[in-house]
Amino acid sequence: MNYKNYISVDVSKRFGRPLITGTRIAVSDVLNWLANGMTESEILMDFPDLTLDQIKACLLYVAEKESNTRVA
Repeated sequence: MNYKNYISVDVSKRFGRPLITGTRIAVSDVLNWLANGMTESEILMDFPDLTLDQIKACLLYVAEKESNTRVA
């Protein structure tokens, strides 16, 4: 899966945070929901316009950013 098909940045929306393309839902929103115990199924029930692939794309996006982080 290529997360770039699902995640975009538009400086005019949500202060330029990475968003799920076509929505105002930030990658950080999805991560916070998961971190606070929501399941993928619960997120999809609360936000029926989202797909499982979009949720996975959020995780892939952050995984790639983390793998490129270097500590000096």
